[in-house]
Amino acid sequence: MQTRILIVEDHVLVREAMALTLAQVREDVVCEQASNAADALALLEADSDCDLVVVDLMLPEINGFSLLGVVAKRFPAVPALVVSALDDRESVHRALKAGASGFVSKASPSNTLIEAVRTILSGGVFTPEAAIGSDGSNRNRRASQAFAERFQLTAAQGRVLELVAQGKSNRDIAEFLGLSEGTVKVHVSAILRALGVTSRAQALLMMTRAGLRV
Repeated sequence: MQTRILIVEDHVLVREAMALTLAQVREDVVCEQASNAADALALLEADSDCDLVVVDLMLPEINGFSLLGVVAKRFPAVPALVVSALDDRESVHRALKAGASGFVSKASPSNTLIEAVRTILSGGVFTPEAAIGSDGSNRNRRASQAFAERFQLTAAQGRVLELVAQGKSNRDIAEFLGLSEGTVKVHVSAILRALGVTSRAQALLMMTRAGLRV
């Protein structure tokens, strides 16, 4: 089985460099390239069996935000990763709200892109501030606990929520907490219901709006 990744970027040199980087994610990675949203959607229409779409926000004609919305609606099983020079907090939030499962600044080193892709392919969510220092982690844990209490989550659900905020996949959470992956899925579903959202990305958006660093 091949890992099919579609790169949507209007600058050919950036696309080619990104394809070389993504080839390091797995040995079976095959990258397809599109210079605009219309071409990307045509490729997905022809074959929707795609593992990941990598999207630039500053695309000609149809911008990346709009493309994210269309992909989320028409190809809900295909996750999207934004790689953009527009890396301000508002753009990150807007991309996640539009359906992205991750965001990487173009100013980031290539290993960050590789980490983001691996995280999303394993079912996780990747955000620019996924890694923070120990002091920040302690403060964030307290804030996360307060957030969990606000929505009347159980202690177990609160711990799962912390790990979701770190971008960990269900499998990673299961291994970390010593639970079955099925149990983690039940917890995640309960968390999403309690928060009144339908996706991890929307849950992360709520957490950042509440002042948590995710």
